[in-house]
Amino acid sequence: MQPVRAIDLGLMTCRVCAQVIDRATVGANVRCVRCHRVVTTRMRGSVEKSLALLIAGMILYFPANLLPVLHTSSVRGSSDSTIIGGILEFWDTGSWDIAALIFLASVVVPVTKFLAIGLLLWTVRWHSAWARHERAKLYRFVEFIGYWSMLDVVVVAITCSLLQFKALASAEPGLGIVFFCAVVVSTMMAARSFDPRLIWDTPGGGA
Repeated sequence: MQPVRAIDLGLMTCRVCAQVIDRATVGANVRCVRCHRVVTTRMRGSVEKSLALLIAGMILYFPANLLPVLHTSSVRGSSDSTIIGGILEFWDTGSWDIAALIFLASVVVPVTKFLAIGLLLWTVRWHSAWARHERAKLYRFVEFIGYWSMLDVVVVAITCSLLQFKALASAEPGLGIVFFCAVVVSTMMAARSFDPRLIWDTPGGGA
């Protein structure tokens, strides 16, 4: 027996405050009764917006890794470090924990988000009924790890603040960190633009 979806019962959920709304009680101009945000049964152009932001994030990820994220100057000279170069440098100096943290935030998290959002968009685009519950959990996981995407930026900021001893050494963020911030923002917006309710708009869907 196919479960009844909320949309079939005339119910909607506000994405801001999670208020459940009966469409029959609010009329044509559907606004949340709690936070007054406009509420729709499905987000218009969700797949297209999310895909565009995902592609933008993937394109920006290349200069984020190729351009230096940190420029350091000391009595021994100056040097530029990319994300991968910084990871290897921390690893070689014995700071394996910091190297692992940067690798997780700068490589694992972005690539995971690219693959996960891409999978969600592809299955929704082809109206797949495959593993709907698992895909819903995957979406929540993508939203959760998005909060950890800025760890690399935090590391750069802390490094710059610790090395501001002008007589001995100084550090400045490079252009690569700007592109990396753009990657983080675009992927978070891609996840936010995706409407997870579309997962259930397939034969046998139940939400």
